[in-house]
Amino acid sequence: MSMENQYRNRERSRHLRRRRRGRMSLRLGLAIAIALLTFALLISSLSMARMVFTAGDRAVPSPSPTALLVANDSPVEVASAIAIEKGDRLSLNGKTFSGAWIQWQDGDETRTGLSDTAAEAILGLELLDTEDANVQPVRWFGISQTLSVHFIDAYRYLDITDILTEINCQVQTHESILSIDFSPPRINNIEQQHQGEGGKMTISLDRPAFWQVSQNPKEGVVMLEGSNITEFPLDSSENSSQSQNLPLFSQLFPSRKDRSAKLNAKIEPGELRTKIQIDLPTGNQLQVTSTASPPQLIVDVRPDALTERNIIVAPGMRWQRRYVPSDDTRFPVTSLEFNPRNPNIALRPIWGNPRSMQGTEPLVTMGRQWQAFAAINGGFFNRDNRLPLGAIRRDGKWFSGPILNRGAIAWDDSGNVAIGRLYLRETLVTSTRQRLFVLFLNSGYLQAGIARYTSEWGAQYTPLTDNETIVLVEGDRVTQQLPGGKAGQSAFPIPSGGYLLTIRGGSASSRDLAVGTQVSLESETVPPNFGNYPQIMGAGPLLLQNGQFVLNPSGEKFSNAFNGQAASRSLIGITRQGTLIIAAIHNRPGGRGPTLNELARLALRLGMMDALNLDGGSSTSFYLGGQLVDRSAVTAARVHNGIGIYLKSANSR
Repeated sequence: MSMENQYRNRERSRHLRRRRRGRMSLRLGLAIAIALLTFALLISSLSMARMVFTAGDRAVPSPSPTALLVANDSPVEVASAIAIEKGDRLSLNGKTFSGAWIQWQDGDETRTGLSDTAAEAILGLELLDTEDANVQPVRWFGISQTLSVHFIDAYRYLDITDILTEINCQVQTHESILSIDFSPPRINNIEQQHQGEGGKMTISLDRPAFWQVSQNPKEGVVMLEGSNITEFPLDSSENSSQSQNLPLFSQLFPSRKDRSAKLNAKIEPGELRTKIQIDLPTGNQLQVTSTASPPQLIVDVRPDALTERNIIVAPGMRWQRRYVPSDDTRFPVTSLEFNPRNPNIALRPIWGNPRSMQGTEPLVTMGRQWQAFAAINGGFFNRDNRLPLGAIRRDGKWFSGPILNRGAIAWDDSGNVAIGRLYLRETLVTSTRQRLFVLFLNSGYLQAGIARYTSEWGAQYTPLTDNETIVLVEGDRVTQQLPGGKAGQSAFPIPSGGYLLTIRGGSASSRDLAVGTQVSLESETVPPNFGNYPQIMGAGPLLLQNGQFVLNPSGEKFSNAFNGQAASRSLIGITRQGTLIIAAIHNRPGGRGPTLNELARLALRLGMMDALNLDGGSSTSFYLGGQLVDRSAVTAARVHNGIGIYLKSANSR
């Protein structure tokens, strides 16, 4: 009898037992459910209040627009559960990973759920295509089954209880950690085959095992939750078959002399798990799959390693991983598409440090911190001082102003979206009728002139250049004028009821802003309609408008080196149908990522009418369900900001 048939028989018996238990404990279950529901409603009513953190006099934005979404009367229609425990760390035989989990009661049985992308990244479950957000088909070592879905907080949880039971896992919880302990599967054999520029490694096991993959451009690593390796001989003769047993001990194979040589691999067995390191030929990556009869893990080294996906992760929200053709090549694209007019979906700018505009974090950390369902990296920033270089407007407040008339995307909670080049024009008018132009608002961009900083920047401002003149304004009146001194040496409090001006490069006379001077501020966006949008993210360059190429990097003051670079890219745009797409694009098979011209053509291929390039290269990151889903986290740089996507879940009612 096949492993899959055995599983189905056991599953049928387990289902019948569960039904009998359910009848016997119906009354008890109803009583427990009513009590838990009452408790959940109490907690929900408390959590619906907008969370506000304070740092000095500065109000920090709520991590998520929950209050806005809860007010809507159209909740997402998905399976839900009342969590009795939840956390954000998962332990497999003592090794800890970051992954969101929950447990809930089903009759007299405790069920366990794991975030969908964590189930893929940590356990090795293959997420299969689905058009139904309520269920998630998976495949794991030849066993295909459909798991129920539960939306709690910012995660889409899969019920993995039966999989854990099938392989005799012991499950315990302690604080935020879900511990899964099991007898490690035995590795019976490892062999490799050469194919093309890459190769294939087949790992034979005595039973299914959990596994994880991590890779950078030069090396791929497979961590297998299994051990008990027996040594096998290695045929090292020049005329040996291309399929050979590998030495199952810690040994780095000699470097290849030509493309036909075997893969370089290093195997490090441990008591509970085995680490397999593989040198990657230029332009190649790992593709790992599992099969049954016998259980095997297949590790392919190939230039086209992307495993394609097409999954409805929430009603009206499609997640895809696919190759998109462009001219004579194709690019791996990870994307999320949805209708911004969907009342159950909201977008917000997010950034690394909620209490200040200075700071960077990996997008995966930022997404979790801001409780986003999904996110993509956003605009540019200075990696040295970790300050923003472009527009960030959230809930009508400028946390960072636009620069250099660069491209930006603006939106509101009704689903209206605008993409175009953006400039903020601010002018100080003094009581002596002097008109002083303010070049930048809450920005890390440096240029001689006047810049303005508000409490959205943080509690204080530290001069970014030597010998700045600091001017404090409260109640439309200059209250103090101070020397800034050397850059980075002194911090000046930003008035909560006003703002701080800094004069750089002797660009204006301090006499025009003497203490006691009355000032008024004129502020407008160009184009004017951008001022009506409460949410804005700036980046650039602009790629498409109304389906036409409008790419002009030099016009947005990008360097020639930037203009011609082929690199990973992040992209956001609106289609003819009005849906919004965020996308991360990486290297073409055997080559580099797209140029800006290629990116504009890709945007058209994806159906976009208006499109904007976001920060790219090592910053390109796509977050979903608590994990990066476009690249290994070890290759993703820290970023300053991003765009968070929020989903109203059934438990938010």
